[in-house]
Amino acid sequence: MNFHRKPITFVDHVNIKVQNLERSLMFYQNVIGFKIFDQTENQANLTTDGKTVLLTIQQPKDVIPKKQRTTGLYHFALLLPQRVDLANIVRHFAKIGVQFGSSDHLVSEALYLADPDGNEIEIYIDRDPSEWNWKNGEVAMTVDPINFEELLSVGNQEGWNGLPKDTFMGHIHLHVSELKKTEEFYTEGLELEVVNRFGSQALFISDGKYHHHIGFNTWNGVGAPAPSSNSVGLSSFTLKLSNEEKRNKIIAQLNNIGAFVHEENGSYMTLDPSGNRIILKV
Repeated sequence: MNFHRKPITFVDHVNIKVQNLERSLMFYQNVIGFKIFDQTENQANLTTDGKTVLLTIQQPKDVIPKKQRTTGLYHFALLLPQRVDLANIVRHFAKIGVQFGSSDHLVSEALYLADPDGNEIEIYIDRDPSEWNWKNGEVAMTVDPINFEELLSVGNQEGWNGLPKDTFMGHIHLHVSELKKTEEFYTEGLELEVVNRFGSQALFISDGKYHHHIGFNTWNGVGAPAPSSNSVGLSSFTLKLSNEEKRNKIIAQLNNIGAFVHEENGSYMTLDPSGNRIILKV
């Protein structure tokens, strides 16, 4: 599957804010299975392969708890390479007594849990794209129970040894204030494609016919405000673009629709209509 490499546009990194860095590091290492790539007094970069940073956690000055009913992170989603990895992390969670939710989405099987600050996490595996059901340009997704008896029949003798090195940041799902301007920003500005409409309250978009690289919902309320900058939650996420030409084209398109784009030392950042911060990276 090539949904998370060139020439596809995909989310490759997420930056979140927490109240206590050391507490969060304990969780992300011992429960989720990340390794520390590097660390400062108020920030840590986390990796699975020792080379690529998938997640950054930072403790802002004067940090305040996660605000409810705001825009921002619904969850970030870690994509495991094989189904056996999902079975092994289920056993790992059971062994250490971690509670989690779960869903069979037809295109994938997913586990859900939150970090100590309430930042939501999905850990999932994809079914083979040949099993995805497309109709009129939309992919079928649902919320069914996982068959754990069947899942746990898969396994190996090694068990859980942390996140596999070829884990990806599979997608991100965001709370937004409304869907119409959000859709315009991500399709006309960032050149992504709507692949599923979940009623009138959620929308899923992707590049290259993936089931979704980004999801949006208005479940925190239409017109929900952005959280304060020192609140626990999403700091930013990074969209990986195939080349400089693609980035220049996207920046021009964002300018054409009146979106905010900021350049600093060769790095480009934009804000979606709900205030979610996006780094545009080649």
